[in-house]
Amino acid sequence: MASTTKEVTKELLPLVRVYKDGSVERLLGSPHVPPSPDQDPETGVSSKDVTISQNPPVSARLYLPKLTNHDQKLPILVYFHGGGFCLESAFSFISQRYLNRLVSESQAVAVSVEYRLAPEHLLPAAYEDCWTALQWVASHHKTGDDDSINKEPWLLNHGDFQRVFIAGDSGGGNIAHNIAMRASVESLNGGVKIFGAVLLQPYFWGSEAIGTESSEDHEKNLSNLIWGFVYPSAPGGIDNAMINPVGPGKPSLAKLGCSKLLVCVAGKEDDLSERGVWYYNAVKESDFGGEVDLFESEGGGHAFHIFRPDTENAKCLFKRFASFLN
Repeated sequence: MASTTKEVTKELLPLVRVYKDGSVERLLGSPHVPPSPDQDPETGVSSKDVTISQNPPVSARLYLPKLTNHDQKLPILVYFHGGGFCLESAFSFISQRYLNRLVSESQAVAVSVEYRLAPEHLLPAAYEDCWTALQWVASHHKTGDDDSINKEPWLLNHGDFQRVFIAGDSGGGNIAHNIAMRASVESLNGGVKIFGAVLLQPYFWGSEAIGTESSEDHEKNLSNLIWGFVYPSAPGGIDNAMINPVGPGKPSLAKLGCSKLLVCVAGKEDDLSERGVWYYNAVKESDFGGEVDLFESEGGGHAFHIFRPDTENAKCLFKRFASFLN
């Protein structure tokens, strides 16, 4: 009897496996769940899905908190999920649970972006998709009567376009940084400006170990391997400015296209923490004219606020995030 075992051509353990027939198996991840248009019973937050672009395919899950009045104008949060550019979804259970709680705490209109993943769509596809989503959000500002027919009413009726924020965790935090850098040289629709950016345990790396990072097997660290898997053609490899934004020859962090920045790190249990602090210090030491803050959570581990949102650490992080938006 012939074997049905498929031949593996490439794998990034413990995350993704690619087979010879072109199929991709994601070894980690949370199942997709539908939105809650009639309000989430725990938080009172409503959600729905929208299509932003057909080609390339970009969509999003929108969130609206329970309103105290129908004329309320709320901060707008454009959110980029984590997962190393190859896992997870804006439509997953853990994303839905997390955004419900964050939106309830912060009282913001949120747009959680569903961008294309590697290895089917290698970087820079995710960066382009997230820029497209941000431009779509900005297009709702200064909309004429004729244009409003095809626009999203939650953004039109409740979005405060003077308070547009971008944020993301892990790989999504990396995206938020790169979107903010792009916004410094490219204009957003309607003259919209990014007021603030939140980078939660952002994914940065480089060829040289920093701080207490081990120089032994540095190249074999998963953070190094992920970048080569999702962006094999990146000029400069792991020292490309999109993953290693600090150092000689890199664009100045003073150019970040936002007025304030919050960097959140998760303590010694997270291998990316030192990079986050290093990035925060680099921005602070640059000529960036805005406000820069660092929020450190001890004892949480990477993405603890998403996987364990009921912990005290997570609740403290939600409150700090919410205060930044308001």
